[in-house]
Amino acid sequence: MKTLGLIGGMTWHSTVDYYRLINEGVQKRLGGSHSAEILMLSVDFEPVERLQTEGDWAAMGRLMAGAARTLEKAGAEGLVLCTNTMHRLAGDIEAAVRVPFLHIADATAAAVKRAGLGTVGLLGTRYTMEQDFYRGRLEKKHGLKVLVPDEPGRATVHDVIFKELARGKVREDSRRAYVEIIAGLKRRGAEGVILGCTEIPLLVKNKDSPAPVFDTTALHAAAAVDFALG
Repeated sequence: MKTLGLIGGMTWHSTVDYYRLINEGVQKRLGGSHSAEILMLSVDFEPVERLQTEGDWAAMGRLMAGAARTLEKAGAEGLVLCTNTMHRLAGDIEAAVRVPFLHIADATAAAVKRAGLGTVGLLGTRYTMEQDFYRGRLEKKHGLKVLVPDEPGRATVHDVIFKELARGKVREDSRRAYVEIIAGLKRRGAEGVILGCTEIPLLVKNKDSPAPVFDTTALHAAAAVDFALG
């Protein structure tokens, strides 16, 4: 079994799910009392959120590269960044270490294609929905067509993430708002919807949604299990 290095804390609520899902996956595959070999570096999200607001991606890149190097030196044989938005800095991490980096968009795109879908909606932070690092990878590397909500919808999705989900708050009115936004994406042609923020699965499940949802936390964790046991 390979040792996984998890960069977490963005936020810790979803990082808890990563830890649980990876251990459950290893136990299911190996049976008995097996669990995953994991190293974790969980950062303080408050300064990260401030740097995001300020647009200081260079500082965040240094932070993520430093975390990756720390985990590699501690013995991690593969790295998992437990957040979608910070994958904007995947290149900084990959340049800082020699061990493999497991990209969340690749794991997600593989699941979408296994489901036979070609057009998907994408929910996440504004950075994930509006910038090219995530949408572009899905479109250019994996050949998917990606739709995002309109401006009011993007504002709602982003604000719920930062003002509620990142602080552990799950509100029924926010769930209804997300479901309506997903319905709008479906009317525009989305065959499924990527929950492109690792906190969104805390709010929206398949049973809530008018279109199939792809839980990036669960898919990324499953890819980590495959890597660890591969």
